[in-house]
Amino acid sequence: MSTQDKVIAIIAEQAVLDPSEVTLDSTLEDLGIDSLGLVESIFSIEEEFDISIPFNANEPSESDFDISNVAAIVAGIDRLIAAKG
Repeated sequence: MSTQDKVIAIIAEQAVLDPSEVTLDSTLEDLGIDSLGLVESIFSIEEEFDISIPFNANEPSESDFDISNVAAIVAGIDRLIAAKG
């Protein structure tokens, strides 16, 4: 399963949607994910990929991690995995 597929599955689960309803252009807001859901999604992603996402839930705009849409999240995770390797 690709990074993209795993991320979409995690986000879909958080949004209580079918993964087919989550597109790369989807924003978390479009999917109905609130700030608590975002934090839970990030924890799930960190656990799934064994990475640490530089995201501060209290100051999302100060984070170095782009959560503007699903594609940005996938790209950020791929960068973190590559940096870890």
